[in-house]
Amino acid sequence: MERAVILCDGYFGQNTGKTANGLVRYSKRYTIVGVIDHTKAGRDAGEVLDEKANGIPIVADLKEAVERCEPDTLIVGVATFGGYIPQEYRPILREAIERGLNLVAGLHEFLTEDPEFLKLAEAHGVRLFDARKPRPIRDSKQFSDLARKLPCLRIAVLGTDGAIGKRTTALLLADALTAAGIPATFVATGQTGLIQGSTYGVPLDAIKGDFMVGELESEIVRAYEETKPKAIIVEGQGSISHPAYVCGTRAIINAAMPSGIVMMHAPARKTRSFRRDVVAWPMPTVEGEIEWLEFFARAAGGGKVIGLGVNHENMTRDEVEETVRAYEGRYGLPTADPLWHGCGKFVAPIRRML
Repeated sequence: MERAVILCDGYFGQNTGKTANGLVRYSKRYTIVGVIDHTKAGRDAGEVLDEKANGIPIVADLKEAVERCEPDTLIVGVATFGGYIPQEYRPILREAIERGLNLVAGLHEFLTEDPEFLKLAEAHGVRLFDARKPRPIRDSKQFSDLARKLPCLRIAVLGTDGAIGKRTTALLLADALTAAGIPATFVATGQTGLIQGSTYGVPLDAIKGDFMVGELESEIVRAYEETKPKAIIVEGQGSISHPAYVCGTRAIINAAMPSGIVMMHAPARKTRSFRRDVVAWPMPTVEGEIEWLEFFARAAGGGKVIGLGVNHENMTRDEVEETVRAYEGRYGLPTADPLWHGCGKFVAPIRRML
């Protein structure tokens, strides 16, 4: 595993820094040795994210990161609107290449198609990797109606908004099921899961519309054929009711033909995470989103929402506990904050489906 520092200057612990946040919590592909964010320098990354130190330091700049953390790789840890490389990051990326570091990014603007970075990388003998770059069209798959015929459960972790904890919950759920004797395999649908080291998955929002469902479906089938799990856990993207996310959730439902859905919600979030400074689109209700998801899932195998995940953003522990009790009473569904409670509550309804 390469030693990696994450460039997330100004955004660590925020929605825009979700790639960095995810990698600090979980990484099988890289050993994360530091985070660059001058606004939180001197603190522990785990303490900032989850109030629990994990030994990953936050440093002020690349020079300190190289001297203190001795990385092999620099990962761009932000998910910017439009997927652009932030202009203020370009000098840092240039310096990283000149210092001999490999670069990794999960943006729509590719490092491997940037003339300046390509020339520098060749001169300094370093690698550039774009996790969000899809396969060539000639190699891409189209829908073949294969997932619903698999002899295993397909559980989709979807949600009411972007950057709400779908990927983290999916990873935790796969681990919880496996620990409970129900072997589970995680399938990523976004750049962070792929950078974290998921063996299976695609950068869904970078794939042309004609191939989105087929490409994800083929990865779900491959995950089953190679690991023979009792459950495949598919990471969600965006929200089916969000006007800015046209295809993500619907494509996931059609590709996975889910046996069941775990739905994430942030009770204290008032407006959607996408461009709040421009579009203050209100959050949906829990019952409204369940209705949307189950409507579209009806045509794709009929999977229903089997559990509710609470994102504790801007909530105290007492508020989370009160919300859990209220949701379980109102919706009759097991409810938990995956980061604070784990995903144990979701294992029982999945076990009953086997």
